[in-house]
This record gives sequence, structure tokens and C-alpha cells, in this order.
Amino acid sequence: MLFKTNLSRKTLSVRWMMCFSLILPYTVFSQYLENPYTPGQAPDRINLTVTQDPATSQAVTWRTSTAISTAFAEIIPANANPLSVKDAVRLTARTETVASRDDFYKEIKWRGVTANYHSVVFNSLKPNTLYSYRVGSGDHWSEWFQFRTASDKHEKFSFLYFGDAQTGLFSMWSKVIRGAYARMPGVKAMLHAGDLVNRDSNDEEWGEWFAAGSFIHATIPNMPSPGNHDYGRGDFDKDLSPFWRAQFTLPENGPKGLEETCYFSDIQGVRFISLDAYMVEETDEYLEKEKVWMDSVLSHNPNSWTVVVFHHPIFSTKTTRDNKRMRATFKPLFDKYKVDLVLQGHDHTYARGMKNIPMEKKGETSGTMYVVSVSGPKMTDHDVATETWMDKSAVYTQLYQVITVDKNKLEYRAYTSADELFDAFDLVKRKGKNNKLIER
Repeated sequence: MLFKTNLSRKTLSVRWMMCFSLILPYTVFSQYLENPYTPGQAPDRINLTVTQDPATSQAVTWRTSTAISTAFAEIIPANANPLSVKDAVRLTARTETVASRDDFYKEIKWRGVTANYHSVVFNSLKPNTLYSYRVGSGDHWSEWFQFRTASDKHEKFSFLYFGDAQTGLFSMWSKVIRGAYARMPGVKAMLHAGDLVNRDSNDEEWGEWFAAGSFIHATIPNMPSPGNHDYGRGDFDKDLSPFWRAQFTLPENGPKGLEETCYFSDIQGVRFISLDAYMVEETDEYLEKEKVWMDSVLSHNPNSWTVVVFHHPIFSTKTTRDNKRMRATFKPLFDKYKVDLVLQGHDHTYARGMKNIPMEKKGETSGTMYVVSVSGPKMTDHDVATETWMDKSAVYTQLYQVITVDKNKLEYRAYTSADELFDAFDLVKRKGKNNKLIER
């Protein structure tokens, strides 16, 4: 024996684990830590997601342990009488199991989490109506939440946009999503431009993402678009996170094979479109499928405004990145159909502009405003020359955006996590011309 000690074997084990945590990569050491987001019989990770027509339908998804094999959602038009909930309509949920696979990734494990995911789509709802709902089973029910359906008219409304959340989800992204909600609680949707988490199969990171938004996710519909970190790595690099479709019930109106990653939703005169930029970058097959689909969705668009959200930017803020496939494939379509606003992530900086690049004529502008933003704490520098597409930029700044559409005007406001107005502009529609940009 090399030394003597009065410490217990348990104390020594804890101290050895602490020592190992300093030298082992987090992804290895974290396999030995307990996941604080283990599912139970009570519903958790309750979240609304957009449907194709949010004026008449609403999707909700939640999670439980596998002890709950049959679950329900109850809904009723909201009113002030607390006894009215006994008249709520009960719907049986669709249930699927996401099983633990410790061999799925060698470096990242789900930490033994197996859970049932339940989903319901409320149909035949009345436009612009407040509803109360809850989810659960037996003796395990959520609280009653409320949401308001969209109007079936082209009325004024607002929505939120978040660039990459990705890391520091519970500790630092929480202040961004909560600050956005505090500023504008009545928005119709929350758009996420990919990389919602850092490791697509890490259940704890998804737990942090949902905990950061808490009840907000259950009252405002999410519209997530996947990023490269929402896909797998290594031998599974083209596999979407096993949690994605289980926990987000999204429109299945996109190309075959890209269900619930490439889709659209129409809200009060705006067509919102999610592109799966990662699969565009990775495969020729899906690039072509998304191109054909996008052309169709834009050419058969009855709405006044068009907003597209995806991950890999058409124009990067970094000289080390250049997403040529995205630009060559989709910019001509955006130009042809006069897409108004393109919301992106990936570069962990902020920039926006509507200069036409490549510029056929110096100073010529495009009708499309391109934005890259970041909402989480992971930041990178950029070193782009000033004579490029950017009219405004920032580094090391956590942001969220509040965007309001009112008839022929779109108001864009970017706020920092410190509750400061950082950037602002309006786009005004002009018949037969590109949008007029008004700097604020």
C-alpha cells in the first residue's frame, strides 16, 4: 500500500471522479453523470408547434416515462368559469417510444433515457379564438394552458426569431427566450434557425432547451428548422436527431423524406417556409427535391408576405465559410418570387442586409432582406470586408428578433439579451417594385 487514509471508499471514489473530470473529455465523463431530466409519469416537455393552417388547427406534443402507454389531450374554448373544464373534449394521443441506444454514438449517450412521446393535433378550431387545454393520463395531468389561434384574415401580428441556441441552454439561452416573451407575449409563432442543441442525441441538452422556455413552449407555437447539430455525427451524419420528429409535430407538406424539417405554414397573410439546409449541403438528391418543392410553394402562394427560415446562410458572415450550393440553388428563386425576408443561423454572429450579391451592378439591391443571428452564448468572430452584403453586424452579442407584419409593412426589431434595441428597420411593399427599406 502506497499511502494510508482515513477517507471512506465512497469519498475516494467521488474524488477520483472529480479528478477524471478534469482530464477526460466532457462527452466521455458525462456518461457517468445522472441525467436530471429523466421522464416520469407526469407530462413534461409540453410544446405547441405550427400547423399548415394555425387559424383552424394546433399541434401539441409532450413526453412521459414508458409507464404511460395511453395519453390524452383535453381542449375547450377559454372562459372564466373554472367549472367549465368538465365539458372539455378529450382526444387520444398518438404515442411512440424513443428507446435508449447506448451504442448509437460512441462519444455521446442518451444516458439510459427511454421515453414515450405523445402528440395530438386539434382540428376544426375557430380562428382568432382563445382555447384552454391540458395533457395527461389517469392521475397525472399538466396544468391548463392557453393559446390563441391565428386569424383567418390578413391582420396585424408579430412573431419571434431566434438564431442558434445550441449551448448554455438552461444557464444563458433562457434569458433570451424569456426576455423575448416578456417583451412580446402575444406572438403567433417562434422561429428557430437550426442548431437548437449542440449534440442531437443528448437527452439532457434537449431537457435544458425545454426547461429554458418552460411554459412559453406550451403557449406559443414553435417553428424549428434543423441545423447541422440537429443531425448526427460520424457514421450517422445524415440521421436526423431521434428526438426531432418525436417531440415536434410539424406539417408534413414538404418533399418525401424530409417530413417535418422542410415544410410551410400560412399565418395571417404570411407564408412561413422552413428549408432543410443541412440536407441541401449534404446530398444532391435532397438539393433537387427541395429546389423543385420550393419553386412550387413560392409559385402557388396566396399570401402577401414570404418569410423563409433555415440554417446555412445564403451569404455567410465568415470568409472561411461559403455555402455555394444554398446560394446557387435558392437565391434565384428568392429573386424570382420576391421573397421578403430570409432568417438564418450557423455563423454565431449577427448581420443583415439586402445588397444584391454577386452584384451585377455596383450598389444594386435585392428585394430580399437576409439576416444571420445568434441567440445562444456560443460566439465566433467574423472578418468580412465592409463592401459586402452587410448593412449592420455584431459579434459577441446574444439577440432575439421581434417582427411585426401589418398590411403592406413589415417591422423588424432586434433586441439584445440585456434588453437593448440593437437594430431596427421596416420593409414597405411597393407594387411592381422591390420592397422599400426604411432604416430605424
